[in-house]
Amino acid sequence: MPVLSEDQLLQTPLELLATQVVEGFITGMHKSPFHGFSVEFAEHRLYNTGESTRHIDWKLFGRTDKLFVKRYEEETNLRCQIIIDNSGSMYYPENGLNKIRFSVYAAASFIHLLKKQRDASGLSIINNDIDFHVQPKLQSVHQKLMMHELEKLLHKPQKPQQSLIVDSLHKLAERIHRRSLVVLFSDMFDTAASSDKLFEALQHLKFNKHEVILFHVTDKRTELEFDFQNRPYIFIDSETQERVKLFPSQIKEKYLSELNRFNHELKLKCAQFKIDLFEATVSNDFSQILTSFLVKRSGMY
Repeated sequence: MPVLSEDQLLQTPLELLATQVVEGFITGMHKSPFHGFSVEFAEHRLYNTGESTRHIDWKLFGRTDKLFVKRYEEETNLRCQIIIDNSGSMYYPENGLNKIRFSVYAAASFIHLLKKQRDASGLSIINNDIDFHVQPKLQSVHQKLMMHELEKLLHKPQKPQQSLIVDSLHKLAERIHRRSLVVLFSDMFDTAASSDKLFEALQHLKFNKHEVILFHVTDKRTELEFDFQNRPYIFIDSETQERVKLFPSQIKEKYLSELNRFNHELKLKCAQFKIDLFEATVSNDFSQILTSFLVKRSGMY
C-alpha cells in the first residue's frame, strides 16, 4: 500500500481518504488468508444441475458456452465498536499529523473495511465523558453519521482539557453490546487516575466477553525517544497549559525510565486481561494497523 503524504491526508475528504487507504491496502495484499475478509469474487466452479442460478456468471457463459458459478470469500457478521480517546493529550503534537488525526484516519479506514465485509461498526468518542456514542449498525446513513463525527474531530479546534478517560471507559463497558470487538485508540494518559484504575477500566471492557484491541497511540520521536536538540525548550502541558522551561537532557533519563516502566506494566496487564495491545506510532502508513485488525478478526472465527 502506498504511503500517503501529509498534504494528501490533510486535503483529502475523510470518506474518500478511507476508501483510498482500504483499496490500496487490499490491492497490496496477496490472496487473503483471512476468512470473511471480504465478500468479493474468489473463483469459478462448474454449475451443477438443479442448484440455484443466482450466482451463474452469464458473461462467462456468453464467451465459453459453459455454465460457471461465482464463488465468494466466506461471509461473517461482526459487531465492532471503535472508541477514540479525545482528551487534550491526543492533540499532540500541535502541528501536522498528531495522535487524534492519526486515530481518526485509522478509525475511518476501519469503518470502510467493515462496510466491505458487511460487518456492523459503531463509534464512541470519549474524554472526561462520552461525547458521542452509537451502537454498531450496517446502514449507509449510520456510516455517514460516524464519518461526520470523525470529520468534526479533524476540523474543530480542541480546547485544552485533562485526560479523564477512566470513568468514560467504565460507562462504555456497560453500554456496548455483548460479544463485540472493541477497538480503542488512546495514548493511555489519565491525569486524575492511577495506573491501577486505568488498567481496571481496560479489564471492565473484557468483563462482558468483549474482544478488545488497544492501539496505544504515541509520537515516536518526541514521546518514545524524547529526541530534542540540546537547547532550552518551553514544554507546555497539552491539557493544563502549564509551562516549564528546561534543557531536555536534564530530564531525559528520568522521563525514559518512567515511560518504560509504564509501557512494561501496560503490556503485562493487557496480557493478563487477554487484550491485544499494538503500539501505534503516528505515521502516514496505516497498513500495519489494518493488518493487526484483520489478524485479530480472523482469530475470532
